[in-house]
Amino acid sequence: MARKHHKPEEIVAKLRQVEVLLAQGKSAVEAVRVIGVTEQTYYRWRSEYGGLKLDQVRRPKVLEQENGRLRRAVADLTLEKLALKEAALGNW
Repeated sequence: MARKHHKPEEIVAKLRQVEVLLAQGKSAVEAVRVIGVTEQTYYRWRSEYGGLKLDQVRRPKVLEQENGRLRRAVADLTLEKLALKEAALGNW
């Protein structure tokens, strides 16, 4: 059986759904069964995403993209600097 990869937004929504079901008096096993994952997956998600809001889940992804852009910019500038240094020394 193929594994379904849930997006972080979906995980947060499912964790909230479990919280609601637990508040209604259902057991953890029943609540986890309703969202369609195993207990182990639920507890792993809860430890990783528990207490986060949607904007907090999206933030790391945005930061990773910005970090990648900045790394490429630094690499480009470093190459330009080395080329200019070589040209200044007259090794071309």
